[in-house]
Amino acid sequence: MTKPLRLALFDCDGTLVDSQYAIVAAMNTAFVGLGLPMPNPAAVRRVVGLPLVRAVAMLLPDDPGRLHAAVADKYRLAFADARNRGVNEEPLFPGMREALEALEDAGLLLGVATGKSRRGLVATLDAHGLLDRFCTLQTSDTGPGKPHPDMVFRALAETGADASGTVVIGDTSFDMLMAGSARTGAVGVAWGYHEVEELTGAGAQRICLTTDQVPGAVLELLA
Repeated sequence: MTKPLRLALFDCDGTLVDSQYAIVAAMNTAFVGLGLPMPNPAAVRRVVGLPLVRAVAMLLPDDPGRLHAAVADKYRLAFADARNRGVNEEPLFPGMREALEALEDAGLLLGVATGKSRRGLVATLDAHGLLDRFCTLQTSDTGPGKPHPDMVFRALAETGADASGTVVIGDTSFDMLMAGSARTGAVGVAWGYHEVEELTGAGAQRICLTTDQVPGAVLELLA
């Protein structure tokens, strides 16, 4: 009898890589390019993980949708330009590579569900030599984005895992809400962009303070 498939589904920004400086810089460029005052960096970090236009709408709640779309377009151009010039800093969090290896050694499949574009996600993972580690890459390019569970459902369909054998690992309440809606396990990480209290309030079943705690937390939930 074959063992059921098990899947660890990671967020990217704030969970795998620390992309806050690149994100804030691109958002500043987009705002200034349209004659807007630069947003508060803390406010930008709070919307990381949401689909881009929705994130901009949260930063500019009193402005029309057409401006949100224009800012999003400027952001994409600014982020791509910075990447092409080699000035984007998206370092892998210390110990994350080893955590991924430990989960693979335990027989788990690895996947990503992120608010990044697919192009951006592929570039980020490839830069760290991790692209081949993940068997499913889910982005908000083709769906409603977090906290809607669509990305999880697509990951399950691609891998053949089921919700009971899947754990979402992320740094924001959006990740935890997505996991809850999809009825998967939910592990929050404390080194990202939302506070631990928000993660637990949104449904995190385990909190990891360091990357080396991730494998144990995931395996404990799946047990």
